[in-house]
Amino acid sequence: MVADHLNGLIRYLGQDDWKECFEEVLGDHLGPALEAADMTFEDLGEVLGPDVAMTLWGCAFEDFLGQDWDEGRNFVEVYLKRRGWKEGSRNSAYMRALKDSVMSLYEVSDIVPGQSLMARDLLRGGKPVLVREGTATKTLRPWDRIAARLVPEDGHTILAGGLLAYSQDACEDLTEHLYDVLRRKRSKAEFPTVRTEVLHDLAPMFTLTWLFRTLENMAGLRELPVLFNGDGEDLVFHDICFPLARGVTQKTVAEVLEKLSGLRSDERLFWNWLRMPEQKKATSSRSSHQDAQAQFLSSEMDDGSIVLGTLELKGRKLRLEVNSRSRAEQGQAMLKEALGNLVGAPITQIMTAQQAMDERGREEGCKTPDVQIPPGEEARMLAEVLERHYRKTLDDVVPALGNMTPRQAVRTATGRKAVAAWLKQIENTTAGLGRAEVTSSFSFDWMWNELGIAGLRK
Repeated sequence: MVADHLNGLIRYLGQDDWKECFEEVLGDHLGPALEAADMTFEDLGEVLGPDVAMTLWGCAFEDFLGQDWDEGRNFVEVYLKRRGWKEGSRNSAYMRALKDSVMSLYEVSDIVPGQSLMARDLLRGGKPVLVREGTATKTLRPWDRIAARLVPEDGHTILAGGLLAYSQDACEDLTEHLYDVLRRKRSKAEFPTVRTEVLHDLAPMFTLTWLFRTLENMAGLRELPVLFNGDGEDLVFHDICFPLARGVTQKTVAEVLEKLSGLRSDERLFWNWLRMPEQKKATSSRSSHQDAQAQFLSSEMDDGSIVLGTLELKGRKLRLEVNSRSRAEQGQAMLKEALGNLVGAPITQIMTAQQAMDERGREEGCKTPDVQIPPGEEARMLAEVLERHYRKTLDDVVPALGNMTPRQAVRTATGRKAVAAWLKQIENTTAGLGRAEVTSSFSFDWMWNELGIAGLRK
């Protein structure tokens, strides 16, 4: 909301029975999601932050302004009739414009930070509209989707305050809900076409879809998955170092390892330990974890062989790395039998998956670049890398394009639309890298032009 325009309206909610009317609308926008999450509105502020909670409140309030109640009473019109003299013509015009607006889903482009953006209505169609906007343009990226209301003001179009940034998952959820509510069969179009008068009644759907998806994603982040290796064993990393016995050389140990049928040399002094056909899997199985929030991590060779661990000769040590206790025991037994007195007693370091991630984070946090590259030069270099990568991509098969290359896909009308959506996605992803200096040095214009679909970049 534009607070300067609406302060009087918000204070007026306490008059008559308007507060009860608004609480009914607020319940439509938030109630089902809060009930499913066993939360209150106050809890929502703690979970998502007070600013996000107030944005959701604002979405409901803006919807409330456009609704008529008993005997056709409208909150905005009643307020202006009684207090309009205090607001002035500018504020009064804005309130009436907001009352008549509808929430829709927009795709943004041509963003000028702090100034403006172009917004294309994905549900009602039409040409993109120039929107004057100073705050959201500082964080939005090209081709982001937003649920918002466009409101005329002083000859310009602006965004109302109830703006929700829609992820790809949220967009897919909204599509499903719209088709269900409209009782239409799914078509090839990404979104169904929706009339303005229908959108007026669907405002709570935008808020609820966004809130359900956001809370679901947050719950997924809080409930960390239980990690298992490919055999269903608890993922616990074992780093086992065998010291070479006095007088034993790397060559002597390597010659023994080369004769072991379960080892495959990948490079000099490095071997992958593979499961042999006759070798049984560990007793634990994936089926025993089917009810857990589980993820299974497995490593395979190009021919499908399962990798149980790796071996490396480095200096005066033979290092075995595996990801479970069972594999550690099997690997040590194999090496002791094969190498005998060529190696000494092993030293083992054990680390859980969480400990490994924590240590990696600390190591990355302590890294400092050895060479400082001037920002302008770094941007130029990264832009060159991006162009080489994407130029090659034009001739690579892309699964999202029906396993065709972009150059092949643009030969049909349907393919051109798919390529346009694909280009928007990679532009949006690149902009999300958080490197403004790169995006300012690299332009995707040439890709649209080279593929002959610049007209679809809207």
